Amino acid sequence: MHYETLTYDLADGIAVVTLNRPEKMNALNSQMRAEIAQAVDRAGKEARVVVLTGAGDRAFCSGQDLGDGTGGLGAENTERTLRDEYAPMLRAIVNCPVPTICAVNGAAAGAGANLALAADVVIAAERAYFMQAFARIALIPDAGGTYTLPRTMGMSKAMGAALFADRISAKQADDWGMIWEAVPDAEFDSHWKARAAHLANGPTKTYGAIKRVLRASWANDLEEQLELEASEQGQCAESRDFAEGVVAFTEKRKANFEGR
Repeated sequence: MHYETLTYDLADGIAVVTLNRPEKMNALNSQMRAEIAQAVDRAGKEARVVVLTGAGDRAFCSGQDLGDGTGGLGAENTERTLRDEYAPMLRAIVNCPVPTICAVNGAAAGAGANLALAADVVIAAERAYFMQAFARIALIPDAGGTYTLPRTMGMSKAMGAALFADRISAKQADDWGMIWEAVPDAEFDSHWKARAAHLANGPTKTYGAIKRVLRASWANDLEEQLELEASEQGQCAESRDFAEGVVAFTEKRKANFEGR
């Protein structure tokens, strides 16, 4: 499949989706949103882990391309764009059956920040930063930001981030629990690749179950969550990877997981 706004590379079970509009700081236009959704759906079928990152060092994604010629910024068009273009892209990432990593190589602003936070794991270079820039143009955080921010960093930090629209350094984001980790710039590429390889060699079916049960916990009470845990664990216990994991443990060797 040919992509115009991103690149797609698959090797060793790792699908790397690279936003590729560096001259626009990888800003999101209509075509890129559609291509991200398509690429992530594709990766969920043929890879064991998906990585989203950006081309160049300046930005992961600077948010909505305000110069996108596909429509204006009026109320009707904005609402339609969020429903018809952003929502499918975000659902593709959140509902992907395999783990998703966002390797934030530079600025992640506005919808770009919230695109990153939709991934299961966010790894950022120390040069990167996150910014909920929406209030600067009299908008609220969108692209799922009002959902992810309170859940990752707590209500007080989320409220401040949305109201003040300050830059949040990768180190701050790490300290506040917004992301998984911030790593030195010189180690960034090798580090996220090693993390991706770890997941690609892991029990993929189990990873899918982990994603489902943790995300479901926000809506479930304790009894519902215990029931879901039991059901999902029962299915994991039937997998070939579980059998291999037990044998590898008793034989004191590294497990050779197949992802099923």
